[in-house]
Amino acid sequence: MRNFLFSILSSVLLSGALSAQPGLDSLLGVWQDRSMSDSVRARAFESYIWKGHLFTNRDTALVLADELMAFSKERDLLDGQMSALNIQAVASAISEDLPKALELNERVLALARQAGDRERIAGTLGNMGIIYRKQGDLPRALDHYQQSLAMNEELNDQRGVATALTNLAVIHRDMGDMDKALADNLRSLAIVEELDDPRLLAGVLSSIGNVYFKMQDYTHALEYHERCLGIYERTGDQRGISISLVNIGNVHYERGELDQALDHQQRALELQQRIGDRLGITKSYNQIGRIRLAQGDPRQAIIDCHKGLEVAEELGSINDRAHNCDCLYEAYKAAGDARNALSYHEQREQLSDSLFNEENTKKITQLQMQYEFDKKEAATRAEQEKKDALAAEELRRQKVVRNGFMGGFVLVALFAGVFLTQRNRIGKEKKRSEELLLNILPEEVAEELKDKGEAEAKLIDQVTVLFTDFKGFTAMSETLSPKELVKDLHECFSAFDHICQEHGLEKIKTIGDAYMAAGGLPTPNTTHAMDVIQAALEMRDFIAEGKARKLAAGLPYFEVRIGVHTGPVVAGIVGVKKFQYDIWGDTVNTASRMESSGDVGQVNISEATYALVKDQAGLAFTPRGKVQAKERES
Repeated sequence: MRNFLFSILSSVLLSGALSAQPGLDSLLGVWQDRSMSDSVRARAFESYIWKGHLFTNRDTALVLADELMAFSKERDLLDGQMSALNIQAVASAISEDLPKALELNERVLALARQAGDRERIAGTLGNMGIIYRKQGDLPRALDHYQQSLAMNEELNDQRGVATALTNLAVIHRDMGDMDKALADNLRSLAIVEELDDPRLLAGVLSSIGNVYFKMQDYTHALEYHERCLGIYERTGDQRGISISLVNIGNVHYERGELDQALDHQQRALELQQRIGDRLGITKSYNQIGRIRLAQGDPRQAIIDCHKGLEVAEELGSINDRAHNCDCLYEAYKAAGDARNALSYHEQREQLSDSLFNEENTKKITQLQMQYEFDKKEAATRAEQEKKDALAAEELRRQKVVRNGFMGGFVLVALFAGVFLTQRNRIGKEKKRSEELLLNILPEEVAEELKDKGEAEAKLIDQVTVLFTDFKGFTAMSETLSPKELVKDLHECFSAFDHICQEHGLEKIKTIGDAYMAAGGLPTPNTTHAMDVIQAALEMRDFIAEGKARKLAAGLPYFEVRIGVHTGPVVAGIVGVKKFQYDIWGDTVNTASRMESSGDVGQVNISEATYALVKDQAGLAFTPRGKVQAKERES
């Protein structure tokens, strides 16, 4: 039996307002006081809308947000414009207009980056992660949450850290990793209990209650949900009250206390209908249907779950549709209607597969590995910088002491020596910087960047692009430790780097266990297709040899798919920090599809590449006919 875990969306959305908020009358008074500065008035009005209307009367909040936007535009207040957009985004998210909420957050993010407002950037990334999760895009949600957490940790923003941890816990819970979910939540709770933020505290308590619910620890689940309900009743948050009632009703249901469960769900439904909470309505109808089914009334269960499904389809929520289809499957089966039961069972499975497929699991594993690697790398770098600073200070102290006993000629000699040492050191640092630059950028692009401070994107008419991807990566990630898995990836990618260097290819990037390279850039040449084919074959043979060794030792092994395509690309640098040389265009997409539609242990090439290498000696080709590769034929 499946139950909804009702997370409190509003509780983990960041307002970007001041953390200390006076009373509503005081805030309104500041807004209306023309003797105050424009920025102070705008921030007070944002807090007034957020605290007084956003979660209780969204229509009024949107009208006031328009007023704030007009005020801020007239006075060129960038922060006020971001605040108004953020309020509109939160209102859209609460009303389940997720595409609009995402578009508004993109606008906030663009303005925040323009203003260099790192706190706002971190909060907006977290908000976008919430929306992506609601849309079922768990890898992208996890990526945004991790970016938000890292930035908040850099800023030492404890409220932001707690929010990001709570959001990450929801992803871990969705993926079934209850230990990580509980650890993130409890860490968040320790932070939030030191803050004066009832709404955020309620959100963390609700999230912890949901984790305990999934762990079937109903005593602790009820304890945390009732604490959460108490906060919402004290603050008068009607939507929060309805959510807590749903979650408490779920606990009673699992305990077999059906009358109490039904009472809580019906109270929640009545409140949701009054405030227009369609997301809550679909969940409550679903749970009421399940309770009716448990009470032996499948006909009424069918009626209730159909109502829930109808609202879920209006909202476009994959997760809610799946839950209601599951309810209808169980109800029709209990009613003896096998045909309808089978129909809703199939719909449920299709919807569930779209949420939790192997590709999502693989992407999330990759993102988690990358996040942990970046975090360790940053810690190592910080430790080394600390050691360098201490060494430099000790050297300076020794020089001061030594200089105190020197005079005249000795002092001059010392200055000369220091000058020569510094000059040599500067020369070495310059050489090291150039080597590092050449390690991430092609030489031609690096020179242009040094000369002009920027490098222009270029259209290159013919480039051959290579993609590799490992079969069995997800399975290996489940059996190996992160350290062992990264060690194996490092061994493979290091070999690929050497192979690319030998054949004059440009490594573009790695994404998790995928490797991308290209021939014929940044300086065009006529041998790019053959260069890439030879490199691809060597990569294939390297992986095959590794597989044989691992099999002999009884260890897990990688198998590889390789795809190649030739065509035009746009090449250039993206980003201003940790910038990267990259390529774009349909050629890149097609090369990726050659990989994904290829056979394991083979090099799958497109017709365009074949036309360039078909007459080369030493190559053998096996026609595959027309192969559908995600809306393309090759």
